[in-house]
Amino acid sequence: MKKLAFVLLALMLIAGGALFYVWNALQPVPTADAPVEFTVEPGMSTSSIADLLEEKGLIKNALILKGYLKLTNEGSRLMAGTYEANPGTPIEDLLSKMNNGEVKPEEMVRFTIPEGYTIRQMAEAIARESGIEQEEILALADQPDAFDVTIVGEIPVESELRHRLEGYLFPATYNLPKKDVSASVIVETMLKETEKRLAEIPDWQAQLEDRGVTFHELMTIASLIEREVVAEQERALVAGVIYNRLEQDMRLEIDATVQYLLDKPKERLLYKDLEVKSPYNTYRQKGLPPGPISSPSLDSIKAALNPEPSDYLFYVTKKDGTQEHLFAKTYQEHLKNIEISKKTAAE
Repeated sequence: MKKLAFVLLALMLIAGGALFYVWNALQPVPTADAPVEFTVEPGMSTSSIADLLEEKGLIKNALILKGYLKLTNEGSRLMAGTYEANPGTPIEDLLSKMNNGEVKPEEMVRFTIPEGYTIRQMAEAIARESGIEQEEILALADQPDAFDVTIVGEIPVESELRHRLEGYLFPATYNLPKKDVSASVIVETMLKETEKRLAEIPDWQAQLEDRGVTFHELMTIASLIEREVVAEQERALVAGVIYNRLEQDMRLEIDATVQYLLDKPKERLLYKDLEVKSPYNTYRQKGLPPGPISSPSLDSIKAALNPEPSDYLFYVTKKDGTQEHLFAKTYQEHLKNIEISKKTAAE
């Protein structure tokens, strides 16, 4: 009887030890702050996944986990993907993560292009956030034929364009997978965004035909509006002034076209700046500049399509901090508005 009791006690101790061993093997490994990345390949067996987790230092014992998965059938729904977990994560949480497909968030490149930015400003902003060289982006800005996007076919082939894709890359916030990011991908994405946003304007192509301008001319006018207007309600009115001056064969005399030629924009242009020889200088050249001087917003494109009818030919910025304009039909009225603006500034 004593011998039987001893045997039973020994078996209980062995069983208890085995249970403790299994229990301990299923406990989390020591906690660490640095996350560990691991990838479950498509078709990977639960046995291989357990080995991978042990190899990565996320579990104590792969053999015990294999037995646990077989008994509980927990390994039947593990999804392929790249995961991330900190050492010390409970096995239940690791399995839940893989069962639910909670893969590691894809690393993204995010950059914002404000409305009215030039290609050069864009290249600087993109380079800062992506690590891509500015020169690479600027080089692609002169190679529209490298992109299978419909609107690039509207760009005239002429050497006077400073950058052939100027004005065609839509200003917005972009999030792109880092693994896929290249200068070419970024430029093509921005070109396609322009097409996508244009599609938001009902019958824009019919409106363009009614307006009697080419798409390239439309984007050029929209870019002028973008750089000239701050007050939203004035976009269509300024668009009307531009069309009026073009119809009367007047020089546009838009400061923003001169600013476009400068390495660094000036707060105030000097008379000598207005004499710079360039097809973009609308103080010297009649008609539109060769192409856009910035990337216009959708609102500016809409204004260029639908200018507000008026007899205005001139406008001058108010100096009262509103950044609005005073409009005039004649040069004499314009001179008076200039004086009014000056007086407001003095006050």
